[in-house]
Order: sequence, then structure tokens, then C-alpha cells
Amino acid sequence: MKLSIQITSRHFSLSEAIESDLREKASKLEQFSDRITGCRVVVEIPHRRHHQGKLYNIRLNITLPGTELVVNRQPNEDIHVAIGEAFDAAGRQLEEYVRRRRGEEKTHEDAGKFGDVHQLKFQMGGDSDGLSAHYD
Repeated sequence: MKLSIQITSRHFSLSEAIESDLREKASKLEQFSDRITGCRVVVEIPHRRHHQGKLYNIRLNITLPGTELVVNRQPNEDIHVAIGEAFDAAGRQLEEYVRRRRGEEKTHEDAGKFGDVHQLKFQMGGDSDGLSAHYD
């Protein structure tokens, strides 16, 4: 399926190189899911009165059947870093979306490696509150 990509910039103009990079990264999102029908990318420079330099904010809206994933990362002064962080986050969200759709559980490799309980003794007795518990 051909992915529909829409790129918008606010408060500045995108260079052809940046726009090409955005299109390439958006196309690579299809490796996570072939169900993506659209990707809207908004690159903006938020108004900051007391900040030196420009901050670039990247927002991605990824459309899938029945849902839309939204990625909105913290602004960064380097547009390439901001783009990379946004698309990395989008990849993680898409992986999680695909995992949930398949009904897979996220597991941790170290789960269950803390030992086995062979015997547990429980005794109840009285103390100042009237009850106490002791585990051996």
C-alpha cells in the first residue's frame, strides 16, 4: 500500500533536504506495519519570547484502520535531532500497537529468575495490637 504523507511547516520554510529526509523516514515506518494509511508531519518553531535560538517541534499523526497514533516530542534546537527523536518514538509506538493487535504480552527476560519458594511457614500470634504475623 502506498503511504500518504503530508508535511506541513509552521512559522518557517522547510528546505528540500529536510522535506526529503522527512518523507524517507515516514516511508520507513511501513516496516513496522503495512496497515498504515497516512502520516501527517508538522514541523514548527513555537514562539518563545525569552529563549535564545530556535526550537523545532515535530508532531506526527500516523493513521491506521480504526486508530491514530500521535507522537509529539520535546522541542530541540537541532532539527535533525528533533526529527530523529520523533521518528524513533513513532517506531516504538508502532511496535507496541502491532504487539497489542497480535495479542502478544510484553515480557521481561529476567522474569522468574529470582529463586523458588520451597516451603513457607506462617504463624499468627498476639502482640500489642492483638495480632502479628511471622514468615520463615
